[in-house]
Amino acid sequence: MVIVFVLVAVLVLAVLVTANWYLWRRLFRDTTAGPGPVRRLGVVVIAGGWAVTVGAFVAARSDAPFLLQQVLAWPGYLWLALVLYLFLATVAGEAVRPLLRRFLERRARSAAPAPDEPAPPIPAGATAVAPGARTAASDTPGAPSGPDRTDAAAAPSAPAASDAPADPAGSGPSDGSGRAGDEAPRGPDEAAAPAPPSGPSRRLFVSRVVAGAAAAAAVGTVGYGTHGVLRGPRVERVTVPLAKLPRAAHGYRIAVVSDIHLGPVLGRGFAQKVVDTINSTQPDLIAVVGDLVDGSVKDLGPAAAPLAQLRARHGSFFVTGNHEYFSGAEQWVEEVRRLGLRPLENARTELPHFDLAGVNDLAGENEGQGPDYARALGDRDRARACVLLAHQPVQIHEAVDHGVDLQLSGHTHGGQLWPAGLLAGAANPTLQGLERYGDTQLYVSKGAGAWGPPTRVGAPSDITVIELASKQT
Repeated sequence: MVIVFVLVAVLVLAVLVTANWYLWRRLFRDTTAGPGPVRRLGVVVIAGGWAVTVGAFVAARSDAPFLLQQVLAWPGYLWLALVLYLFLATVAGEAVRPLLRRFLERRARSAAPAPDEPAPPIPAGATAVAPGARTAASDTPGAPSGPDRTDAAAAPSAPAASDAPADPAGSGPSDGSGRAGDEAPRGPDEAAAPAPPSGPSRRLFVSRVVAGAAAAAAVGTVGYGTHGVLRGPRVERVTVPLAKLPRAAHGYRIAVVSDIHLGPVLGRGFAQKVVDTINSTQPDLIAVVGDLVDGSVKDLGPAAAPLAQLRARHGSFFVTGNHEYFSGAEQWVEEVRRLGLRPLENARTELPHFDLAGVNDLAGENEGQGPDYARALGDRDRARACVLLAHQPVQIHEAVDHGVDLQLSGHTHGGQLWPAGLLAGAANPTLQGLERYGDTQLYVSKGAGAWGPPTRVGAPSDITVIELASKQT
């Protein structure tokens, strides 16, 4: 087992090193003409970003001062999101790179004169100048010197004015058809466009364009996703019909909130937004289904204080998530109880029209506090509808076995950062939303906060109001 762990760790490290070398190459090496401060800056930025990220995670899992955790958390966690989207955007740029090169090559060819195109007639008395050479008028009086002298000497001599056919109008040499052979001077609007870069310059130009576009896309994506988290969750409303629900409970509203993840980044102000949003829905019951915090009661007690303002006709209930067991679950159970929430630790309560049960998270098994379905559900009246609070969607299979009508979960964050949803979807029976498993329905919230980077892309945060509907007439 240890050998497998070491091999996996080495593989992950190799992938990270390769990916970051690729980013440095495309964003810094390929965009510069040679070694210099820009390439060295790239090494410092990438290595420094990962150093801060590792420091943020180590500080969060240790007894480091909370202020230090906060200082490291913002840049460290955001670096994770930025690297992810820099990598994706740079890889996508590989498809654009050859297309842009071909476009520039075609443009360069179209701008070059055709090989068999005749040279324009030379005015009488003028001297033909080789391409790239300066004329005498553009230099000091006298013969050109240096390279210009060589160019001028190499140019073929123009015929003398006496050798050219006379122009009847006396305006210059004739092209044999009676028309003036020289072109009128071009105006400023008719000046030729600058030629596209060629050779090494073209490759450098393409690399800079692709790298700049990738950086802009990554920064814009992370910025938008972070703004979406910090502004607070939006309310979603879902109607869930239950066959056993009595008619009198039709329209009963349960506000479901999960994965708030109060911590060094999301603090008291964020908790207040969540509480205000929940209270604005005027629910009959509030269900907090785990991962409330990432830290100790000592550090995050003040951040969680707004939870005392939660208001619902039948109260607020809480079950643990896996992150509570990283943060001192027993202390947090007592803290939320002090704030007015009722913890359901493998327990059940009978509400007027249905049973509400809750089980501990699977992570509690390591501390002897795992889920106990028999204790929470074993002796209940199965003629009554039952709603179960369980943090992880994978707990649905036990819920089906115990005749639960509806399970409310979180944990997945809806993937949080696309395309991480592909992995989260593979690890969970339901990534987000409502699905049916036999006679049991499962609703998975995307969560109100974020873990790690305070950023969401493709999975906006939510608080869901579940409206129960009776099938009885």
